[in-house]
Amino acid sequence: MKNLLVASTSTVFGGNYLDYLAEEMASLFHNTTEVLFIPYARPNGISHDSYTAKAAEAFSKIDKKLIGIHTLPNPETAIRQAKGVFTGGGNTFLLVAQLYANQVMQPLREAIFNGLPYMGTSAGSNICGVTMQTTNDMPIVYPPSFKTLGTLPFNINPHYLDPDPTSQHMGETRETRIKEYHTQNTVPVVGLREGSWLQVSGDNIVLKGTLTARIFQQNKEPFEVETGTALTTLF
Repeated sequence: MKNLLVASTSTVFGGNYLDYLAEEMASLFHNTTEVLFIPYARPNGISHDSYTAKAAEAFSKIDKKLIGIHTLPNPETAIRQAKGVFTGGGNTFLLVAQLYANQVMQPLREAIFNGLPYMGTSAGSNICGVTMQTTNDMPIVYPPSFKTLGTLPFNINPHYLDPDPTSQHMGETRETRIKEYHTQNTVPVVGLREGSWLQVSGDNIVLKGTLTARIFQQNKEPFEVETGTALTTLF
């Protein structure tokens, strides 16, 4: 019985870290007072300790203690004993490389499929897909595989941006890059805009937040879905 919160971002414009998700977080982790944090993605190159301290401050607002997985002697055991897990954003290549290096990708997948409450933001949401191949990040390290948790039947493109009709930038749009992905891959992609998240309960996946999401499938025109839509009916 999967139980996940898969968010596009940790911080929306004008808000503080994780504040907009506080109510959802409290609900997801209501059965535990301690949550295991995976800081491997290291946004802006900050240390694991600094990242954990930042996330712990946000979790303290919902009366939860956050424990960095890097502080525990055996990461695999930590995953198997956890009552809840949060994986923060940063660089997805680094995150995936570290999950494999610490031998926790498969244990985390098994735990989630067995009901472990899991929350991801940005890179931590990317890894919920079939692969990490629709990340926006630079390949700063080389993970042994692009295969990720596969807790969703599609890939995520977090921080999805629509083309700006007033921009003079001539580079690829996000939609162009996802279409390029689909010349070589068949896995659907969900473009999650800032402030949107997916609530996963068992096989039910529902879009939450105030904005629509954009759905991409190979050899089909992309389309929008409204908040509240059950995405499992689309694929």
